[in-house]
Amino acid sequence: MRRKAETTRRRKSRRKYIWIIGSVAVVSALLYWEQAALLYVLSTLMVCALLLVVAFSDLEGRDRKLNSSTSSDDVGARFDAATSAPSPTPTAIRQRDT
Repeated sequence: MRRKAETTRRRKSRRKYIWIIGSVAVVSALLYWEQAALLYVLSTLMVCALLLVVAFSDLEGRDRKLNSSTSSDDVGARFDAATSAPSPTPTAIRQRDT
């Protein structure tokens, strides 16, 4: 099981580097042959794709999942500790300011 996870991680890493190298090669080729219009269109489409990925990502579900892992008792205890801290007295404030 552990070996399979390592193999999968290596494949994903390789795939990532292949995409990066391929993208750099395409952009470099378009710049070399002065295809600025095509480069502009491709970059606009890629930005739109990125915005769509962000728009449809389930950030609220992720936050709910993270927040559900902490129990409500812990949150209440932290809130009580934060609100029950003594406030500084006026003399302490004056001493601190001088």
